[in-house]
Amino acid sequence: MSTLSLAVRDSNTMLRRNLLHARRYPSLTLNLLLTPVMLLLLFVYVFGDTMSGEAGRDAYIAYIVPGILLMTIGSTVIGTAVSVSTDMNEGIIARFRTMAIHRGSILFGHVVGSVLQTLVSVLLVGAVGVAMGFRSTDATLLEWLAAFGLLALVALALTWIAVGMGLASPNAEAASNNAMPLILLPLISSAFVPLHSMPGWFQPIAEYQPFTPAIETLRGLLLGTEIGDNWWIALVWCAGLTVLGYRWSRAQFDRDPK
Repeated sequence: MSTLSLAVRDSNTMLRRNLLHARRYPSLTLNLLLTPVMLLLLFVYVFGDTMSGEAGRDAYIAYIVPGILLMTIGSTVIGTAVSVSTDMNEGIIARFRTMAIHRGSILFGHVVGSVLQTLVSVLLVGAVGVAMGFRSTDATLLEWLAAFGLLALVALALTWIAVGMGLASPNAEAASNNAMPLILLPLISSAFVPLHSMPGWFQPIAEYQPFTPAIETLRGLLLGTEIGDNWWIALVWCAGLTVLGYRWSRAQFDRDPK
């Protein structure tokens, strides 16, 4: 078999392994899903009337759901960091190193499995949003496809970052703590309130980070409104984080075990 065929075969085996773990132990993913769902319920039903003002609660649901969907990605990939760190510390990766398998397949199995789990999580949270009243009637089929593609790119980028965090962490608890910025960054973005409503000194913090352009792009695609320059800024962030996460993960993985 060629090197490519071996890599594909071994990556597929590692993917099945990770999906099987996720199916057998769903509690971690479900616990991570609670954060975006609870925030959605809190901001719509508790703060919704106050946050929406004269626009009404339905308008605020339309505004907040895209941000919550991206927060779901950041929340779910924390489980990836924990899973990778657990594999490192329990010795299974050290055993994989001694076997006749493609080295890159171990990481790719984690990444592809995590992206698939993340997209399923996004669909579940999106279903909760629809049940609460979110509607995307003005978006075209092309905009829906573009929105799904953007979610997949963000999931891929954050997954590679999470894999690097898991490999660099000494244990699962540290991996979970190190990945917390992936949940915190959406809280200081345009997910819940527009940038212009923030204090002037805080606006650059919220604007110049990866989540805000991705949220604005997703919001425009789902609602059928203008997205301006946000789309290419979001793509640049996704590409940069993917390359950074991949190189960091490979560097950590290729180090000689202590």
